[in-house]
Amino acid sequence: MHLCSRDKSMEERQLIERCIRGEPRARKIMYEQYAPIMMSVCQRYVRNRETARDLLHDGFVRLFTKIHTYSGAGSFNGWMKRIFVTTALEHLRRNAVLQYSADIEEFESCDEEPDISLFDSLSADDLYACVVRLPDKCRTVFNMHAIEKYTHADIAARLEISENTSRSQYVRARQLLQKMVMDKVARKTAEKESRVGFYVRPMANRLVVNLNM
Repeated sequence: MHLCSRDKSMEERQLIERCIRGEPRARKIMYEQYAPIMMSVCQRYVRNRETARDLLHDGFVRLFTKIHTYSGAGSFNGWMKRIFVTTALEHLRRNAVLQYSADIEEFESCDEEPDISLFDSLSADDLYACVVRLPDKCRTVFNMHAIEKYTHADIAARLEISENTSRSQYVRARQLLQKMVMDKVARKTAEKESRVGFYVRPMANRLVVNLNM
């Protein structure tokens, strides 16, 4: 039997309270329940899986340290996700990944809006694979704006950049994604046509033989 949303909310609240009290069993349950989701958050910001695992560990350490500050306003999952995003951003900042330069060429190269309708042709997994291939700077802005729903003003404050730089990096990310998606769709189309040709050619050859008999 599935728990109703009220039961789930009560169960979640009880788990949070147990974690606040420092119960090891409750923390283990919370880790197992949320680790896969938060790992995907970490991997959106860093390509290296081992680095993402380190961020996952650091994020949970911070989570259990700050969990008593969760007020219950808004979803717990959203509150938790912000902790892991902050952990990832701090890692990128420490490693000088987020040093943005707002030069004229950058803005000029991002004037053209991409055609995002192409994204509909890919599965969520394929699109995720494209996102993680983006350069660090524009991938960070894309994650924060498109997925985490930060405004460009929020991103500018968090990354210590201008709003224009945030917008240009976001457009650049979408342009690069468009190119990746177009390439991926073209490859899939070519593979499909190749498979069709593999079956059609022998059939055509047999038809020609039969007609010549």
